[in-house]
Amino acid sequence: MIGATVPAVMPARPDGNPHPVPLSDRRHANGPDPLLTVCVAPVDPGGSDSMKAISYRRYGGPEVLEYGEVPDPKVGPDTVLVKVRASAVNPVDWKCREGYLDAVLDPVFPVVPGWDLAGVVVRPGLAVTEFAEGDEVIGYVREDFLSRGTCAEYVAAPVRTLARKPAGLSFEEAAGLPLAGLTAYQVLTKALRVRRGETVLVHAAAGGVGSLAVQIAHHLGARVIGTASEANHDFVRSLGGEPVAYGDGLAERVRGLAPEGVDAAFDTIGGDTMKTSANLLAPEGRLASIADPEVKAYGGQYCFVRPDPQDLTRLAELAEQGAVSVHVSETFPLRRTADAHRLNQQGRTRGKIVITVD
Repeated sequence: MIGATVPAVMPARPDGNPHPVPLSDRRHANGPDPLLTVCVAPVDPGGSDSMKAISYRRYGGPEVLEYGEVPDPKVGPDTVLVKVRASAVNPVDWKCREGYLDAVLDPVFPVVPGWDLAGVVVRPGLAVTEFAEGDEVIGYVREDFLSRGTCAEYVAAPVRTLARKPAGLSFEEAAGLPLAGLTAYQVLTKALRVRRGETVLVHAAAGGVGSLAVQIAHHLGARVIGTASEANHDFVRSLGGEPVAYGDGLAERVRGLAPEGVDAAFDTIGGDTMKTSANLLAPEGRLASIADPEVKAYGGQYCFVRPDPQDLTRLAELAEQGAVSVHVSETFPLRRTADAHRLNQQGRTRGKIVITVD
């Protein structure tokens, strides 16, 4: 298996070119399109062709998650083989698992869930110069379809999805940074363009995205008002925010802190909360949502986080400087990923839920 291997191609078309593989065929394949992958050395120097991972073969609840053996990842020229030390659970993981994103993300079953990782480089691809064996990295490893995620012993991650791990964070803390942190960073700096001295409203301020958004907005010099349950008010204060309770009277409570309205509102909940946020904006105020595309009808911007190595590196620098931290509420071993999904679906987590991979 050492060296490159090239899979067989389909019969040529009349023009001499190979047939493309349609998405409808890829949906039920055993892995990513083999025509898109160049294989190099096996993952396990002992010769094993498989690794431990969590996967699901159909949409459904946490019960469809299986712990077992899956084929080793293939390392292409611009990918990096990473030994995963930890992976974080995000709401998008169970939404994908239950099929809510089927219209926009095509599945290649069996799907290995997870987009966050912290780990150690085992081997860079042949064309990779950014990382070397032994480097500690973090990654938001998302493709435009669902296939080989990060709830596994090893991941072949595109180099564009990685950055160096902040030395001051544990692997568990670092795993909670990429998706949630990139979401917060990109919404605040690119969609809302938050500036020093402005007032920013952040919803679900004690959650994974919200807790990082409070810290980043505070670092940018903004005044931050954060919605949270009363049990999490002290936590929000510790992040640099001014907490307000959910429920009836929310608009009045926010107005009490910002009588002229807020300059920017970061919606992580959608529905009525998003509509309330629109009504709390100051003149020329900006609104962005990661939860409700209807935000566009209110003059706001719908945001979906993108892999970006520059943004991820900047986020890692903020963590290294102590400007942002990751609160890990609970950890689960890889084999208990289903329990981690169940807990995340309850929607009451402070900070991040993390999967550890031994």
